[in-house]
Amino acid sequence: MDLSLILRLPACVAAEKLIGWQLLHDHPGGKRGGIIVETEAYTLTDPASHSFRGNTARTKPMFGPGGTIYIYFTYGMHYCLNIVTDAPGEAILVRALEPTVGLNLMRQSRGPWTDQKLCNGPAKLVQALSLPLAYNNKHLSQTKLLLLPPMKSYKTYATRRVGITKAIDTPWRFCAQKSLFLSKDIPPHMPGHL
Repeated sequence: MDLSLILRLPACVAAEKLIGWQLLHDHPGGKRGGIIVETEAYTLTDPASHSFRGNTARTKPMFGPGGTIYIYFTYGMHYCLNIVTDAPGEAILVRALEPTVGLNLMRQSRGPWTDQKLCNGPAKLVQALSLPLAYNNKHLSQTKLLLLPPMKSYKTYATRRVGITKAIDTPWRFCAQKSLFLSKDIPPHMPGHL
């Protein structure tokens, strides 16, 4: 499915469809990136979403057109990457990548981590890909970020989201089944468990 069509879908559908897509940063120091293996969806009516309180200076990108980038600062030290969908206030948090391109470059940004630990979290992948805050509120087409279609199909599984305190049971976290690169493992009782 074409990316523009995916981004017209509700975030809770589009987030699952982005599993397997390649996210690459054509950084001046060298291309780096990998395969999206974990995402989370957030919507305007979702108490866990930044957009829940409306269109503010911080959340303005979430009300932009599909393909807008929303990078936010969290815990006073980390940045996280979201891709906005066409529905106002909806976005997809990219939680983890399987690194495939520029691993040594990513280690220069992140440290001497194993492949599994390079991009297995939303802040880790922003750091590994050297994504600048200047990308916030820009459309993908205005940046050096590339989203390329999957090279193969991936089985996915939905779980509840992690790292939040509201609407924690909403099953809008999507993972590539049996991936070794997830930010958190899938619970043992779920079919996607290793």
